Amino acid sequence: MKETNLKKNIESIHKKLIVSCQALDNEPLHSPFIMGRMALAALEGGACGIRANTKEDISEIQKCVNLPIIGIVKRDYEDSNIYITPTMKEIDELMEVKPDIIALDATCDIRPNGLSLQAFYNEIREKYPEQLLMADCSTIEEMLNADAMGFDFIGTTLVGYTNQSKGLKIENNDFEIIRKVLKLAKHPLIAEGNIDTPEKAKRVIELGAYSVVVGSIITRPQIITRSFVNALELDN
Repeated sequence: MKETNLKKNIESIHKKLIVSCQALDNEPLHSPFIMGRMALAALEGGACGIRANTKEDISEIQKCVNLPIIGIVKRDYEDSNIYITPTMKEIDELMEVKPDIIALDATCDIRPNGLSLQAFYNEIREKYPEQLLMADCSTIEEMLNADAMGFDFIGTTLVGYTNQSKGLKIENNDFEIIRKVLKLAKHPLIAEGNIDTPEKAKRVIELGAYSVVVGSIITRPQIITRSFVNALELDN
């Protein structure tokens, strides 16, 4: 990672909160307009960065806030379980709006068209050498592999969401996964995934995470509502 890029675009998220503002097309808040206002609300609450899905949402968010953005495109392919920025098609779409960081699935799962992660990484670096990249991973091994490959940021985004990480939880044993990776990785780690309380967010920063991403518990009303409903049902 070039130091000039780091200072210009990313220093402001160091030890700070990034809010994930996303709503898929089957969700009530799906709309670039709404995600732009969601990002503005996050800014007013003190967020120092935004994670967003699709060039349309990112473009609208850029009109509403002047914050670093982690950009992704979620898209399903029949020949792969990978859905976070899976191919160069999604990378090219994101580069139309130039988010500060592009995040992509860096797990060991088979990519669309059977492309290896290393080959995909090399292709991105060759076409967009200045673009900062974040590796969304699900296991310690994947995180260290992405670190060795040269990703600018390592993310815990997919812990518990892949077949190889079933049963794993990022918060188990005082965030043991984060503590282990921080001891071995050279690149900054961004904590993300099921960090659903202010206390958890504070703890991962205390442990040494570069930043923390919080999403559903802030920006998905249906999930927040369900947690209250479930609690009430337990009492009845």
